[in-house]
Amino acid sequence: MGQTLAGALSATGQFTIGALVDAREPSELFGGVYATSWDGVDAASVEVVIDFSSPEGVVASATWCVAHAKGLVVGTTGLSDEQRRAVDEAATKVGVVIAANYSVGAVLSEKFAALAAPYFSRVEIIELHHDKKVDAPSGTSIAAAKGVAAARVAAGLPEMDDPTVRHTVSGARGADTIGGIKIHSVRLPGLVAHQEILFGGPGEGLTIRHDSFDRLSFVQGVALAANAVDATPRLIDGIESLI
Repeated sequence: MGQTLAGALSATGQFTIGALVDAREPSELFGGVYATSWDGVDAASVEVVIDFSSPEGVVASATWCVAHAKGLVVGTTGLSDEQRRAVDEAATKVGVVIAANYSVGAVLSEKFAALAAPYFSRVEIIELHHDKKVDAPSGTSIAAAKGVAAARVAAGLPEMDDPTVRHTVSGARGADTIGGIKIHSVRLPGLVAHQEILFGGPGEGLTIRHDSFDRLSFVQGVALAANAVDATPRLIDGIESLI
């Protein structure tokens, strides 16, 4: 993901790559320098840090950004409550954007789902990702479930009950999330990032599907986020407000 973002952002002409930080040297540096940790980065060469690494890496990036008054864009998911608090605390000192998904299409699909939620009695989510993704369910599917659940509450709808009372195989009905919404996670080689939000009502159904066929699908949203933050303290949670 770092290689995709560095190459695509530098190609836009809007951004210059100052440094790439990774335990292993990337195949391409796109005009930047390579560092194994933030200790090897010249702060003068950086205005905004973009982190798609690991939860532990996000905390390290947030600490460095606060120390050097730099904006931070976080695309890493699977943060613990403590790690998320570190990001929120950083946002009281510098600008931070954190989002589960930087694809404009994915964000729009969540908005469409929230619009549909009050008109259907049931909804479930299937998220499909490449087999190297280490967390499940995806941050995107959790965000979608929260948005749908909030729309149902606003419409005065009750929490959904699972009609299945006999489970031949435990876990076959997916993971329980907010508002009784089930999430089903699929991990297969060949996939990138895909999601279906399935609604059902009397005599009809609605499926809202989004597909990221290439990691390039996240570049536009990351560019919006990078342009939105600097050293001014603020927290932007999700890129909805930037679209």
